[in-house]
Amino acid sequence: MTSFPMNRRHFLSTSAAAAAAFSMRPGLSYAAEGDTLIIRGASDIEVLDPAFQNGLLEEEVGRALFVSLNRLGDVRGGTKLELYGARELKQISPTEIGFELHDWLEWTGGHGKVTAEDVKFSFERVKDPANASAWAYAFDAMDKVEVTGERTGIIRLTGPSAPFWVTTLPYYMGHIVCKTAVEKAGGKFTTDVPASCGPYLIEKWTPKQNLELALNPGWKGEAPAFSKVRFEIVTDDESAALAYESKAINYSKISLNTLATYVDKLPDDSELITMDGNRFLWLAINVNNPKFKDEKVRRAIQHAIDVEQVMQGSYSGLAKAATGVIPPGMPGHRDAILYPADLEKAQALLDEAGVSGLTLELACQNDKTSQLTCQIVQALLAQVGVTVDIKALDDGVYWTIGDKNSGDGWKNLDIVLMNFAGGVDPSENLTWFRPAQIGVYNWSQFDSPEFETLYQQGMAETDPAKRDVIYKKMQDLMEESGGFVFITHETFAAVTRKSLKPVILADGYLDVTRFGKG
Repeated sequence: MTSFPMNRRHFLSTSAAAAAAFSMRPGLSYAAEGDTLIIRGASDIEVLDPAFQNGLLEEEVGRALFVSLNRLGDVRGGTKLELYGARELKQISPTEIGFELHDWLEWTGGHGKVTAEDVKFSFERVKDPANASAWAYAFDAMDKVEVTGERTGIIRLTGPSAPFWVTTLPYYMGHIVCKTAVEKAGGKFTTDVPASCGPYLIEKWTPKQNLELALNPGWKGEAPAFSKVRFEIVTDDESAALAYESKAINYSKISLNTLATYVDKLPDDSELITMDGNRFLWLAINVNNPKFKDEKVRRAIQHAIDVEQVMQGSYSGLAKAATGVIPPGMPGHRDAILYPADLEKAQALLDEAGVSGLTLELACQNDKTSQLTCQIVQALLAQVGVTVDIKALDDGVYWTIGDKNSGDGWKNLDIVLMNFAGGVDPSENLTWFRPAQIGVYNWSQFDSPEFETLYQQGMAETDPAKRDVIYKKMQDLMEESGGFVFITHETFAAVTRKSLKPVILADGYLDVTRFGKG
């Protein structure tokens, strides 16, 4: 199979131009020392409502504005669970979780104390099908929240759930919102937060440039180390590295191409952070698109793509090819894929299907690593006579193309390069491919009742060995459908000033409320 010499050199000129444009922003200066933490934001905000947020910067800002009952610690310290908004949180029985809130938690805007009624409202509004929250799956195991006192309640589950403590309660869907304020705002909100109770407040937001947080004067919990936090919005990894080098920010996630450079020469007063990541990347092939009606065509696409070439070209050989959506070390990780790269087989399958002159649209985000990956896929598929047109999109547009609430375009997708932040439990990586996620985040439109049955079995199972068997079978079903090409679990890499002590969660997101000073 032909090798394609694509790498970071192809993008240096455009990255430099982006960095130059970044440096000309009004008010931008060297990253401040002392009481202001200035870090990179990988996207802008669109929706801060925990029931409807999209992720990335919204996840990190949301953690500063709201509280959850418990929270997860730094992944480098073992991702330990600790209490947060709850003074007490305990498993009363296999289907009951009791909680008691801190009595000092208060809402902004004069909305009073945070109550158990707020917890009930927050959880049940995400679960309610009428609200069409993309995160409703996280509460599948919950029946209801019973309020037993002003600050106490019981979360009643429909059955035992191994993941609920780590995939629901500590994450954005588990953030508590103010019932009275949200109802007054019409039942949901976007960037104008009606009330919050976390350590920080939004002080200023300049769309597509930066977002600034200041301490919440009503916060009576552990005080953050920084009185202000500013996110400088830089969507491209390469440009973010150049912004870091110019001292405009003091912490940034970086691409593996930049990591390869920094291993040899690191910017002054800096430290590298690298670790196995759980953000997973794959190609979603729309199995309902008429172009892929014949399974042989879908299988040909799988066999034509040599993922090892993507690892070398897009990730400088610093990431490993994925065997599924579950990374090494978790129950369900597979040793190998079912349909490895085989150019001759790919061509034979297309010939058997009587397909020639096939043209496909490959959608992706417009960061340089994604575009480079798509160019490699484009070159690989060209070897079997398939023409690929790459469509790079801004985040705001990209996340609507598979959404049934944004029109009928989701039905006509060809192939999409997708990536999700993984969870601390295998179920979190698999939930997106259930039938109910078609038209939400299941952009392959993979529709398997057997997959759903196995998912429910895995949620209720507590034996790791049995869960391992269940989750491996689920990924087999995904690959057998022809709707997926697994690419990688991205190695996590970041650069930070030595004066900082970052707190990084298992999905690579940050908890800025717990950043420390070195």
